[in-house]
Amino acid sequence: MFQKNDEIELVIEDLSTDGEGIGKADGFTFFVKDTVPGDHITATVMKLKKTYGYAKLQEIKKASADRVEAQCPVAKQCGGCTLQEMSYPAQLRFKETLVRNALLRIAGFSEDQVDLIMQPIIGMEDSSPFRYRNKALFPVGSTVGQDDQTHLTAGFYAARTHSLIPVDDCLLGIEENKEILERILVWMEAEENEPYDEESGEGCIRHIMIRKGFQTGEILVCLVINRPIQGGEALIDTLSKVPGLVGISLNFNQKKTNVIFGDRTFSFWGKPSVMDTIGDVKFEISAQSFFQVNPVQTEKLYQKVLEYATLTGKEIVWDLFCGIGTISLFLAKQAKKVYGVEMVPQAVEDAKKNARINGIKNAVFYTGKAEEKYLSEKPDVIVIDPPRKGCELKLLYTICETAPKRIVYVSCDPATLARDLAFLCENDYRPEEVTPVDMFPMTRHVETVVLLGKNVTRSKSHVDLGLDVEDYYRIKDSE
Repeated sequence: MFQKNDEIELVIEDLSTDGEGIGKADGFTFFVKDTVPGDHITATVMKLKKTYGYAKLQEIKKASADRVEAQCPVAKQCGGCTLQEMSYPAQLRFKETLVRNALLRIAGFSEDQVDLIMQPIIGMEDSSPFRYRNKALFPVGSTVGQDDQTHLTAGFYAARTHSLIPVDDCLLGIEENKEILERILVWMEAEENEPYDEESGEGCIRHIMIRKGFQTGEILVCLVINRPIQGGEALIDTLSKVPGLVGISLNFNQKKTNVIFGDRTFSFWGKPSVMDTIGDVKFEISAQSFFQVNPVQTEKLYQKVLEYATLTGKEIVWDLFCGIGTISLFLAKQAKKVYGVEMVPQAVEDAKKNARINGIKNAVFYTGKAEEKYLSEKPDVIVIDPPRKGCELKLLYTICETAPKRIVYVSCDPATLARDLAFLCENDYRPEEVTPVDMFPMTRHVETVVLLGKNVTRSKSHVDLGLDVEDYYRIKDSE
């Protein structure tokens, strides 16, 4: 019906989970980047599959009422802010729909059940939220400018590539990033510290990490390096002039890998970490610590977790995937005891340190796999905040065998969340409330907090637990 390079006209009706516009031509589904539902467009066919295809936007013949002008000049090239041309209220509606569709199509819940449990998304109060990220990682490289000369640059890799897009001021990050990057690039040039080259494995500077405590104003810079730097004193001299900068760390990564950090990090100047707070809990955050990147929304997220945990001071809580103890310590003030479990030893040490900083004695932390760590006291509440891939089947069995009264599931991926909910609902649990939280405005990502209760009427799911989540991502709404 269609061939590559055909020009087609589409009305964009929806967005995929990747943030691509979805439109149909003669009943055939096309995915088109940089479009917004309601756009009337012309596009060029780029790739065809059996039941869907990809097209490249050529012209917006009539713009959607939800379309706005992107504030970042390289938003399309960078690809990190896939929703920047969509109004913020429309972004929130899209993310609510992502979660809702996952509950319907993967978890197998009925429309009536989803209507009952689904709560409005918690968005940011700013109608156009930028500058919310407290951490940024910039790869370093070199590009050829309009003067045909090679220039050092920092930025981001374009989506699904290792093509470096120069970005001197990412609008999602803190304003200080721009000055810090400029100072480091000038220093690199002067001291002949070359950027790392992925193909040859040669060069010095791989990445620049910048982290800020929003409540304290403290800033930490960490350089990921392939070999010892030259001109260390000059680096200290230039960066120490940045207001709020309290420390410089170096991380050694000499492996030919896409993994950003190596195994060794040491403090080069000043403090090895920054302090920040969530609510009234203080946290010491080092270069490699996992800490939510949007502190404003993190407090709202944790307040929802606390609300769903329904603590009275008598409960035993397990916090699985506890990281540096952020949720554990937030809950400990209202629980009898909290046990945190985490695979990364350094994170566990950070969690113990953060407990001491806050004078919290009823939070205990262990290193190990969540599904294998059988703790001494059975939980009344289990909190899980797994990575994007969701929970391993063994962990879900462990949770069900432990039989807590309540489970609070924090998810960064609606599809894997829904898959895991399907299993839990086949084993005497039912979701009582589902609340999406927008932690990442201008992007397609959404967090979700779910409360599950035990010993209630079971809702049989009709979902195949072996569903390929990647297939769900790709063909959503294409049938």
